[in-house]
Amino acid sequence: MSPELVDWVQAYGAIGLCAAAFVGATLVPVSSEAAFVAAVAAGLAPSTALLWASVGNTVGCLVNYGIGWTARERVGDRLMGSRSGRAALRWTERYGLPALLLSWLPVIGDPLTLAAGVGRIRLLWFVPLVAGLRVARYAALLWLV
Repeated sequence: MSPELVDWVQAYGAIGLCAAAFVGATLVPVSSEAAFVAAVAAGLAPSTALLWASVGNTVGCLVNYGIGWTARERVGDRLMGSRSGRAALRWTERYGLPALLLSWLPVIGDPLTLAAGVGRIRLLWFVPLVAGLRVARYAALLWLV
C-alpha cells in the first residue's frame, strides 16, 4: 500500500476514500481496495468506509459506461488494442449483462464497464448489478481484514 494513498485517506477521510474508489474504478491504476483497507485501518467506521467506497466506485463505473456509450467507435477501437479490452468486448457481445458479473475483478473489471457502454447494456440493469457487486466486494474485504 503506497504511503501517499494512506496519507490521502487519512487526511480526507470518507471523501478521500470516495475519491480514491472513484479513480480506482476508471482505467487509472489506483487500488480502491488498498484505499479501503487504509481507511478502515485509519479508524474510519467500517460501515462508513463500505458506503463511501461503494458509492465512489459505482460512480466511477458509471463514468466508464458513459464514455463507452458516447464514444462507442473510439472506445471500441481502443479496447481492441489491449488483451483485457478484447476479452471484455468479446464477453459483453457474447453474454451481455451476465458478463458484468465479472466486473468486480481486477484487470478485466474496468474494461467490462466500458464495454457495457459500448454494447449498450441497459442502464436500468447495469447500475444495480454493478453497485451490488461493489458492496459485496468491499464487504468481503471487511470480513477478510
